[in-house]
Amino acid sequence: MAHPYTRKKIRDMFVAMLNERPLNKITVKDIVTACEINRNTFYYYYADLYAILSEIFQTELQKVIDEYNDTRSWEESFLVATGFALENKKAVYHVCNSIWREELEKYLFDIAGNVITHYVETVSRDIPASKADKRIIVSFYQCALTETLLQWIACGMKEEPENVIRRTGLLFNGNIELSLRRSAELNDT
Repeated sequence: MAHPYTRKKIRDMFVAMLNERPLNKITVKDIVTACEINRNTFYYYYADLYAILSEIFQTELQKVIDEYNDTRSWEESFLVATGFALENKKAVYHVCNSIWREELEKYLFDIAGNVITHYVETVSRDIPASKADKRIIVSFYQCALTETLLQWIACGMKEEPENVIRRTGLLFNGNIELSLRRSAELNDT
């Protein structure tokens, strides 16, 4: 089998299994059997299941970085950025309730940081806010968005994520720009 094909097949099977059952109920043997490969082939590509999960999250984060669009609102960008999580709710729920929760938290934190950083940079093009204040604003919203998503996941993801993110956007509309303007005013004094 070709390298990219086999690697993708292993990842896809892992995600499919993760959408069906908890992480601690998936083994390398399950994956190699389902993919019809041998253990050596699996270990050629991945050291363990954690390596697959890490690669999936890194790949998804890279997509966010590559596909970021300045014309979108942060809410739209965030929804696009969390596409994998939204398409694989059960898998994400299983990761959240596993010993690998930290990897999920890092993934969500990195996505939130990337989206908010780009948004703050876009909004602040004509606002002379300080770099330090921009970092504070990004950090605040990055932490808030990450924790909001983690709570949503922990509560069983019953509410549509679009509603959660869009409602958050409506409630806090204009606050980032206002904070940037305050930074510029504080720098003038």
